[in-house]
Amino acid sequence: MKYDFDKIIERRNTHSEKWDGIYEKFGTNDLLPMWEADLDFFTAPCIKEAVTKRAEHAVYGYTIREDSFFESIINWQNRRNNWKIEKEWIRNSTGTIPAVSVAVNAFTKPGDKVIIQDPVYYRFFDSITLNGRHVVHNTMIYENGKYFIDFDDLKKQVDSRVKMLVLCNPQNPVGKVFTKEELIKLGEFCLENDIIIVSDEIYSDNIFSGHKHIPIASLSKELEMTTVTLFGPGKGFNLSGLKPTIITIANPKLREEYDFVSQAMQIMLKNTFSIEAIEAAYNCGEEWLDECNKYLEKNRDFMIEYIDNNVPGVKIIKPEGTYIAWLDFNNLGMTDKELEKFAIEKIKIGFKYGYTFGNGGSGFQRINFGCPQSMLLDGLQRIEKAVKNL
Repeated sequence: MKYDFDKIIERRNTHSEKWDGIYEKFGTNDLLPMWEADLDFFTAPCIKEAVTKRAEHAVYGYTIREDSFFESIINWQNRRNNWKIEKEWIRNSTGTIPAVSVAVNAFTKPGDKVIIQDPVYYRFFDSITLNGRHVVHNTMIYENGKYFIDFDDLKKQVDSRVKMLVLCNPQNPVGKVFTKEELIKLGEFCLENDIIIVSDEIYSDNIFSGHKHIPIASLSKELEMTTVTLFGPGKGFNLSGLKPTIITIANPKLREEYDFVSQAMQIMLKNTFSIEAIEAAYNCGEEWLDECNKYLEKNRDFMIEYIDNNVPGVKIIKPEGTYIAWLDFNNLGMTDKELEKFAIEKIKIGFKYGYTFGNGGSGFQRINFGCPQSMLLDGLQRIEKAVKNL
């Protein structure tokens, strides 16, 4: 490989939430942090060069987004996902969750209902409930190590108060990449019931062999006009700290409603370094990303083989995308609080606790394998030792 993903990078004392926030999160500093979903790799060199060059100018005043910024995004989606978007559709946000919160306020009213398909990213719940809306749990079917949409349950739960569905594709935490057939069926259901789709596609740059990311908005003109898509290079290029979230809204009416709430909340301000990083990632970072995904896929396969061979009490859901895996500890017979204590005191790993991801999360832990393989091996050996010592 041209890029070195085996290098151990010291991230302590860099204000890293993942590494410097261990004590605040878990009450101890002696854990291997595999909880927060960022990469323990240097980003693409061309991104570092672009940000460094801008930093050397040493004037960091208010900024604008020029045509080159929009062109990099448009070309990326066309090249990677065969999706043609337009400059007028593009907005920015300080993150995926702020964008979801804006969408909730823009497209629904207090008392309305929003569908989520759990287990799913836990912050979606707050974006809905703290804004006075109600969560509809369309919990996914877990069968033979795979997850599927429960369409029968979905049909039963929809009423006149359901106005929006939040799709997570690829799905966090289970690593599912939705197929074209699944997306078409889900999209047609939403069209039939006049439900707006907010599609979180923030992991769409991390897809493994045999799978393909398909933006649901790209499947038809009708879906394009009823979907708000969230994406960006934060996960794929390890830029989450720069808050490089991008929103696309093709429908002028939805765009106007979204803009009104964004402007009312004043969260559309632009970040100088985020602009530079996005342009560089999409213009010259593709080779790095492809190599990174190959390394992540090797890590995934290594992890699956290790757990299957050495930790029979734990099952792993094979991720089709992302760099997080869903570990099933239910065979150990622990409650969630017991499992949480076991992870901290015996395994000595900081996980993201499964129960926080909603229905279907009990007995699971989310682990981040976006790290050098030697670090991943350390984590796997900790799991093996703790389980065997039970």
